[in-house]
Amino acid sequence: MQAYVNDRVMRFMGSGRVFKDNQARINSMDFHRTEDMLVTASDDDSIHVYNTASGMLTETVYSKKYGVSNICSTHSQYCVMYATRKPPANSNDLSWYSLRYHDIRRNEYVRYFRGHTGPLNTLAMSPKNDIFMSASQDKTVRLWDMRTNLCQGLMQAPGNPCASFDQQGLVFAVAATAGVIKLYDVRSYDKGPFDTFNVTEESNTPVPFSGLRFSNDGKWMLGMMEGRVYVMDAFNGTVVRRFQTGSQEGAMSMEAAFSPDSQYVLSGCENSSIKVWHLMNGNEVAEW
Repeated sequence: MQAYVNDRVMRFMGSGRVFKDNQARINSMDFHRTEDMLVTASDDDSIHVYNTASGMLTETVYSKKYGVSNICSTHSQYCVMYATRKPPANSNDLSWYSLRYHDIRRNEYVRYFRGHTGPLNTLAMSPKNDIFMSASQDKTVRLWDMRTNLCQGLMQAPGNPCASFDQQGLVFAVAATAGVIKLYDVRSYDKGPFDTFNVTEESNTPVPFSGLRFSNDGKWMLGMMEGRVYVMDAFNGTVVRRFQTGSQEGAMSMEAAFSPDSQYVLSGCENSSIKVWHLMNGNEVAEW
């Protein structure tokens, strides 16, 4: 069954279920691409899996030693990938920041991916195959294949990077300096970026984008930075919209996303609400 979404439908949306299974902040969550599944990671070291069709909690596991952050669904409904949240007990333990491939049903690790030496900023699965990407505060972006723990590609970044795949899994974007986004071909990333977008409004800011997203139709890209969300043309980098989330300068950047039909932009806000804007006309449609 398909539902047509318009401004009126967005205004009347509300909470269908409220879950209170965590004792601390939920730091990341991800919907599975093909299954009715939502996975969450919390600062209380828990991983919860919910069935989005029934609205029921189905699994709970813990990562007490390392904590859990940047959780990401894989192509299997039983496995997730995530990063370490807690600081290392021994500063010389370079394996502490390994990425963990976790079979939730069996509650066991399938594989570790070692290489990063600092906390992770973003973790992204390719929508089409077993390639995934990690961007870290150690100023590197790494490409991996879930079938082997050997790093498949390493890129040095000039700053603190974030990264994202497009919806076809053919292109990925990296932002590591103020107002600059570089686009790479997955098949030839070692040749350097094939295009660079410059958001001139942010060229003098002290921090780069904290997150990037591509729309499902491939036409648009989101860039998140403190209290601002930019919508850019994914083909030429032209800024078409700039939305304010209400966060102050220096505040933690809020998450933002496109609606599945690519018509709307949704973002968390400083006052704990979610704002919705219509992409084409820029109007604020709803605040939940």
